[in-house]
Amino acid sequence: MQIFEADQARANLERWAQDAHENMLGIADMLNVPAEQYEQDALILIGPLQGYVSRLPLDEFEPDDWVTLHNDLAAYVADVGIREHGASWQALDDETSPRGFRYVIQGVAHDGEAGYAEPFDVVMEEFGNLPIQIARMLANAEVTIGANPFL
Repeated sequence: MQIFEADQARANLERWAQDAHENMLGIADMLNVPAEQYEQDALILIGPLQGYVSRLPLDEFEPDDWVTLHNDLAAYVADVGIREHGASWQALDDETSPRGFRYVIQGVAHDGEAGYAEPFDVVMEEFGNLPIQIARMLANAEVTIGANPFL
């Protein structure tokens, strides 16, 4: 069963990536950042997104609210990795995952090796270090895929 799910995820990866990007375009629009500007520079959303999450009443969140925020922030982490560092979505086999795979972004580190970051894990780590800091979250993903030029 898990092998089928992982194969299905790989077969639908292009659609997964497109859905995540379209979600980010919707969030950019909600935050009054024109799609054209976001397409040219995904980092333009750091300030508006930080302002948005800083105003959220996290102590009043229901489980569904956390899921939505988690998905939105993971989509942003991935979109920045893709648009700013040439990463791409991948579905990697993982027997420890209930689904048998994990969605990750794969980039090429400065040493030429493939580096992986799981956007959902990056966001979950950020949730454990409140308040949410968008720049810190992105930096953690960059370090994980090896895109940080200071390493």
